[in-house]
Amino acid sequence: MASQSSKPQSVHEFTVKDAKGNDVNLGIYKGKVLLIVNVASQCGLTNSNYTELTDLYQKYKDQGLEILAFPCNQFGSQEPGSNEEIQQFACTRFKAEYPIFDKVDVNGSNSAPIYNFLKSSKGSLFGDNIKWNFAKFLIDKEGHVVDRYAPTTSPLSMEKDIKKLLEKA
Repeated sequence: MASQSSKPQSVHEFTVKDAKGNDVNLGIYKGKVLLIVNVASQCGLTNSNYTELTDLYQKYKDQGLEILAFPCNQFGSQEPGSNEEIQQFACTRFKAEYPIFDKVDVNGSNSAPIYNFLKSSKGSLFGDNIKWNFAKFLIDKEGHVVDRYAPTTSPLSMEKDIKKLLEKA
């Protein structure tokens, strides 16, 4: 965790909890292109997003893409399950092979530090707060936020941006 005096420069400086409560240092993803997404199991956007995230992951994981999914129950209580239930849902129904982390808040006073960093790096047209499930942040190999996409943006429509980052040395 970065100290309060120095503002983090990269997502690689954060440690988050996985779905089992273990610490994961995001520094392990140095050199990979990351897509960080706040996910939910009972949202109108769930089927299309999870399906397309899995497609993207299958296509680009061997080239260095990693998808980091953070369940969040702040929008219409659409992620009420336990971490175990969420993981089972994503992995069984959508064949998700990418990591699904501990459930977090993405807005408000209890917002996860990683989300505070993401939002401060790339505000949206409508302010910094995340507006709904499946907001997406694209991160380059050095851990810098390159772009932010609306919840309604289809993951497959981001493919050219992902390919561009994967091709950079």
